[in-house]
Amino acid sequence: MIWMSVTLNAMKREDHTKSTTKQLRENGQVPAVVYGKENGSKSISVDSITLLKTVRDEGKNAVISLQIQGESPLDVMLHDYQTDKITDDLLHADFYVVNMSQELETTVPVRLVGEPENGVVQQPLYEVNVRATPNHIPNEITVDISNKSIGDIVTVAEIGESSTYQVTDDPETVVASVLAPTTNADMEGQEETGEEPEFTGEAQSEANEE
Repeated sequence: MIWMSVTLNAMKREDHTKSTTKQLRENGQVPAVVYGKENGSKSISVDSITLLKTVRDEGKNAVISLQIQGESPLDVMLHDYQTDKITDDLLHADFYVVNMSQELETTVPVRLVGEPENGVVQQPLYEVNVRATPNHIPNEITVDISNKSIGDIVTVAEIGESSTYQVTDDPETVVASVLAPTTNADMEGQEETGEEPEFTGEAQSEANEE
């Protein structure tokens, strides 16, 4: 596998006052922190649009070559970021320095592809924990369900084999299953039972009062 990182330019950030931070955001910059065991932590700012584009195009587990002005580039990954609940604008980002030869553990999305032969697909697990060196962490893991039918399940054991990474979740955990579709007859049968719903707690008290 040929590893290529994405370059992201950054500026040092020494003024942490609210007015300066607000000005940064108004200028399209995101206040951020980069940290590592040997590097300590540094306050920086990066371009908001460029960061969003990097995450969208390369995935949240992309290795980024962070070029801080006047310093040697650092291999980092995006650890976390905060957005405004109303405007969805980026408010802050955290990066951590990675050792390209050292394994780490992170979560990776699971995406189902194809359609089962019959039935309805249920996916209770949308992410799995993966251990790998930074350059071998996949952006996502795809699972083909086109040969599945009613009653079939896909477990972690079926997707956890790879020469470049290891899925560390319990092998018996269900990722997806194919269920029989609910028919109108099933719905009518439930309605015809005439059973009264059970109330608990406050709902029971309110029902008694009525």
